[in-house]
Amino acid sequence: MAETPDSLLARLDALGIEARTTTHPPVFTVAESQALRGTLAGGHSKNLFLRPAKRVPGTAMAPHLLAVLQEDRQVSINALARIAGAGRVEMAPAADLLALLGVLPGSVTPFGMVNAPPGAVRIVLDAGLLRDHEWVHFHPLVNSMTTAIRPAGLLRFLESLGHRPECLDILPATG
Repeated sequence: MAETPDSLLARLDALGIEARTTTHPPVFTVAESQALRGTLAGGHSKNLFLRPAKRVPGTAMAPHLLAVLQEDRQVSINALARIAGAGRVEMAPAADLLALLGVLPGSVTPFGMVNAPPGAVRIVLDAGLLRDHEWVHFHPLVNSMTTAIRPAGLLRFLESLGHRPECLDILPATG
């Protein structure tokens, strides 16, 4: 059974990870999020959930990829896949989001890794997002709430779940 926002926040608390959660009307895009942000200082993200574009017969299926990028980062999916060494990828369908992260479109978040079996999803974090901000903000599994967490706390949380977050320098796309 998928985690709930309350059980997710209880996990953070049990690990001694400081987090602050704000409730707001549901948001589905970065632009909507920016309009409701108010005084939520820190880094904000856009999150892409990708799946391998092709499966080679006779080989194991590569894991899905959750890319957590600084909200203003401009990078093509192909360039992102090259940076992450992920091969060809495409946007994953809503059914994959629900099955692997336990979230619906508009609520994609690194906190969804709480529902993913280790090894089923690679999580790639924009190093600039974590490096440049004291607090980073993500939906706690629903897009009607935002949780602020320190970057070190996010990494510790992901590792406590058996995931190996990868921090990569994601450079903007060029011409």
